[in-house]
Amino acid sequence: MKSSPLINRLLLPGAMAILLLLSLAYWWLENVPHEIFGTAMFALLAYHIVVNRFWFKNLFTGRYDRRRAFVVALHLALIVNMIIMLVTSVVISKSLFSALPIPDSIYLREVHWFSAYWMMIIVGIHLGLHWARVMALSRSILGLSPICAVRTLLLRIATVLLAGLGVWSFSVLGVWTKLTFTYSLDVWNFKTSVTPFFGHWAAVVALPAIVMHYAMASWRNRQRTRPATGRLRKASRGEVAQMP
Repeated sequence: MKSSPLINRLLLPGAMAILLLLSLAYWWLENVPHEIFGTAMFALLAYHIVVNRFWFKNLFTGRYDRRRAFVVALHLALIVNMIIMLVTSVVISKSLFSALPIPDSIYLREVHWFSAYWMMIIVGIHLGLHWARVMALSRSILGLSPICAVRTLLLRIATVLLAGLGVWSFSVLGVWTKLTFTYSLDVWNFKTSVTPFFGHWAAVVALPAIVMHYAMASWRNRQRTRPATGRLRKASRGEVAQMP
């Protein structure tokens, strides 16, 4: 029996994103919950790969344009990053896999965190690539009309505000420092606040998603207008050629 698109396209990715966010709160949840959430995320990821296995089968079929090449490269980067996270998770485990005869490594702990921070950015880009499909599925499930001027305006205002929050969150969390593998003593103080931590990281993921979504929308619009422009130019050249 095939699984519902609601589960595969919305609930499953949403669950993985929540588990990834929870895994970042290591200094609040401590080690055991961190490893449990991480293991659950990888289990859902394995199921996600099985569900989308035909994507891998079709890698070497069909024509590659710039968009498809970029999408494949992004997915391969996501896969490599996930493999790095999985391997380092097992090696540095203090609880679930501590019985394995694998020596600990401080360096691999840094690689694990570095990979996790980049994962947030790549996941955001991945979300932006598929956002139009997510919105279409959401409208179908909720029974909403595809065109609504008021809803479109409200969503665009929310997008601008969310993008601004994402820029601010980059600064608050010191994301650029983390992405460049730079050592920093700045750690979120969970004794004073917890919820803003998840809000800021959600905004960090949303920022590259928004940028990618509108970049791809602009690219698609250019692709649509290019054939029409080409036909007009050919017609114009034909008219000039026929003039006495």
